[in-house]
Amino acid sequence: MEPFAGNESLVSLIEPVVTGLGYELWGVQFLPQQGHGVLKVYIDREGGVNLDDCARVSYQLSGVLDVEDPITVPYQLEVSSPGLDRPLFTEAHYRRYAGHKIKVRLHTPVEGRRNFTGELLRVDDGAVILRQGNEQYRLPLDDIDSARVIPEF
Repeated sequence: MEPFAGNESLVSLIEPVVTGLGYELWGVQFLPQQGHGVLKVYIDREGGVNLDDCARVSYQLSGVLDVEDPITVPYQLEVSSPGLDRPLFTEAHYRRYAGHKIKVRLHTPVEGRRNFTGELLRVDDGAVILRQGNEQYRLPLDDIDSARVIPEF
């Protein structure tokens, strides 16, 4: 049995709570560990979020998650801002960060590689187009394990 019902059902459970409190649900990750897990919920809003915002969302989510009980193993709930090195979860996230430098890890290799770092040029027909040096790579969205924005100062 899976430790949770799936990301889509977790998102559908969590998103109304987060948006009802006035925040954007940036993303949800469940990280299974031996015998337990960590449920990470990333929230955002114009001007950013602070510790009080995270505590407020965490309190409300805890009640909903306790009642709905979508995760069958013990877990820890973490609510945070996606931060400057924010993870990218959706096609809309990739579109929003076109022109920025990102780091991508793939499930399956492209041209013998799983890790890429470069400028996100665009999203095109279900794939991220990334420029690394003089080369361009087409990385299918479905093959992306994780992606993060690389902050530039």
